Amino acid sequence: MSRTQIPGADVLGAQALDAARRCGVDPGTVAGDGPHRSPVNGASLGGVRWHDAAAVDDVVARSAAAFLAWRKVPAPARGAVVKRFGELLTEHKADLGALVSLEVGKITAEALGEVQEMIDICDFAVGLSRQLYGRTMVSERPGHRLMETWHPLGVVGVISAFNFPAAVWSWNTAIALVCGDTVVWKPSEQAPLTALASAALLDRALAEHGAPRDVSQVVVGDPAVGEAIVDHPGVALVSATGSTRMGRAVGPRVANRFGRALLELGGNNAAIVAPSADLDLTIRGVVFSAAGTAGQRCTTMRRVIAHSSVVAELTERLVDAYARLPIGNPMAEGTLVGPLIHGRAHEAMAAAVTRARSEGGKLVAGGERVLADAAPDAYYVEPAIVTMPGQTAIVRDETFAPLLYVLAYDDFADAVALNNDVPQGLSSSLFTRDQAEAEIFLSAEGSDCGIVNVNIGTSGAEIGGAFGGEKQTGGGRESGSDAWRGYMRRATNTINYSGRLPLAQGVDFAI
Repeated sequence: MSRTQIPGADVLGAQALDAARRCGVDPGTVAGDGPHRSPVNGASLGGVRWHDAAAVDDVVARSAAAFLAWRKVPAPARGAVVKRFGELLTEHKADLGALVSLEVGKITAEALGEVQEMIDICDFAVGLSRQLYGRTMVSERPGHRLMETWHPLGVVGVISAFNFPAAVWSWNTAIALVCGDTVVWKPSEQAPLTALASAALLDRALAEHGAPRDVSQVVVGDPAVGEAIVDHPGVALVSATGSTRMGRAVGPRVANRFGRALLELGGNNAAIVAPSADLDLTIRGVVFSAAGTAGQRCTTMRRVIAHSSVVAELTERLVDAYARLPIGNPMAEGTLVGPLIHGRAHEAMAAAVTRARSEGGKLVAGGERVLADAAPDAYYVEPAIVTMPGQTAIVRDETFAPLLYVLAYDDFADAVALNNDVPQGLSSSLFTRDQAEAEIFLSAEGSDCGIVNVNIGTSGAEIGGAFGGEKQTGGGRESGSDAWRGYMRRATNTINYSGRLPLAQGVDFAI
């Protein structure tokens, strides 16, 4: 594997501040003592001012006050703000992409792709601003009309993770804004400048359209800030992205106060490779899904379930492809695998490989830390492939790193059962030329995941479809399709224009 040179700390810090400044962030207003390191070289990018949990009360109060005015703005006018935000994102795509790379280690192509997702969701939301449709239903009573209307929900709290430091916020925010909600964002501690730069561009769009103050706010801080948002009775909807462990804590706490929770949690995603699969296409789909973002996506492919007639050839070709993956500085041309986010991620990956071996697995590719001499405080690893004798305990766990397990199957029904036999249910793929297998996989007796693909990998969802999963993935839906309904409240309306008062179900209650 080729390896690219790691830049020094001073270079990265200057790049980060310059990019943030061009997006409208005044470095003097955000300077502080909050820890802020780049996974590219492990060095500090400069301190950032953090809020504490006590600040959340004031932020939510201001957001609630802004909501009272923002909900009255016509939805198409709210859409115009989001349209302008999309234009500003387009103008500053390179700057935001650089911040994503610097703060979370994504390669340039993926970092720019994340910003493009933000632009795309703005386009989607602008169209949605004229399509917040309700229904008119037939009433059983003469002279009555039955219909539903949709209204803004209130303050939306967004808690985002490091691996998509801005895109997931934009999914929620673009939709929430056109729905008439206000937003309070607690970004990942790993990516405060990405968050502040994104928010500065949105603030500019809001100001240009004369929107109320505090429609969108950012609260940078440690997990206690997120907990304060989760527990705050003034936050109508909490949209939280993170681990299943985090979701187990967030869901009950929001439910206990009768709030709404939209949870995007873990993924243990698999691809079934059938005997008829196009292996050239399959290799490309698997390698991107398994090694992209250094395996740090919720949609990362973590399991390949290959038919016994192709598993040996597939594994050999995957090992060959992995050997050619360029690892190193994510901003260098040609790099395909950047760093893990921190040392704990590396420790978790190493422990998983050790455990897989103890459960009968064989490490056939990668797994070693590299570039430690050049960047001792950064964690670059070779993406790993482990062949397994079956779906053992470690295979059913999610390791948030580039670790791919390969299993064999003989019967298609058994392959589908293996796909489903994990606690998580986010994304799944089938590589086949057999139409019947494809239809079964997409049917109720097929994959039990929220995302079910045929002849593409598990990563790379488009914003037009609702994104989310089942089981321990949380059940939430963000982005496209009708996900907007989660950001609004529904009212069922009955209008009586008959001049009489007939009751439903023929009830007689004459007085």
